[in-house]
Amino acid sequence: MSAMARLKPKHFLWEVEGKVAKIRLDRPERKNPLTFDSYAELRDTFRDLVYADDVDAVVFLPNGGNFCSGGDVHDIIGPLVKMDMKQLLAFTRMTGDFVKAMLNCGKPIISAVDGVAVGAGAIIAMASDIRIATPEAKTAFLFTRVGLAGCDMGACAILPRIIGQGRAAELLYTGRTMSATEGERWGFYNRLVEPAALEADALDMAARIVSGPTFAHGITKTQLNQEWSMGLDQAIEAEAQAQAICMQTGDFERAYKAFVAKEKPVFEGN
Repeated sequence: MSAMARLKPKHFLWEVEGKVAKIRLDRPERKNPLTFDSYAELRDTFRDLVYADDVDAVVFLPNGGNFCSGGDVHDIIGPLVKMDMKQLLAFTRMTGDFVKAMLNCGKPIISAVDGVAVGAGAIIAMASDIRIATPEAKTAFLFTRVGLAGCDMGACAILPRIIGQGRAAELLYTGRTMSATEGERWGFYNRLVEPAALEADALDMAARIVSGPTFAHGITKTQLNQEWSMGLDQAIEAEAQAQAICMQTGDFERAYKAFVAKEKPVFEGN
């Protein structure tokens, strides 16, 4: 296992409070666009989180009133126009690997969205486990508006599972903005809160999660992702095996003893 509280990334802000890691993209003057370097560093960070024993949840937070404006027009889109197919495929695979790393990091991820979350910013929110937004949040999978397909970074696989096939198709074909109220009504956002309360609300959710049986949370995240491609019988068997593993943990025994003693269990993540 490894420690990540002292991580000092070059291309985004990182802070660990308790066992909750907070990430903010750090170009607020441009509404926090991503660059080649920030994509790669985020991918590597989430890959490393698999082995971190001092982080049990991650919260993406806005910076300067915005979440993320997607890939930087000048630092990413401009250079992409000049690349050959091999270079382009290396880039698109790298961005997809970022999403894979989020899905496979073993830690619950919360996105707290204010202002714009468009393009890759919308993807970060989509790939999170829980999404909270302000009424002012604007979300758009705007790939078609720059001449690309809507099938970017797993959008055609993940978004329909969250909001339904028809709604996802509309957003991915048109690239139009999904309002916060639409997002909440469609199930993309778990809830809407006022901007002043957004960060506290997201961190409170993260604190509640990390106070629970965090080893079991990792199992839950794995099953949520892997069961997409399973038949029902296979999924039920996978959950039987997963739950049997969790029944061997100290947290399961701690919960039983606390119940018998009429006390609140204190979980230790093992």
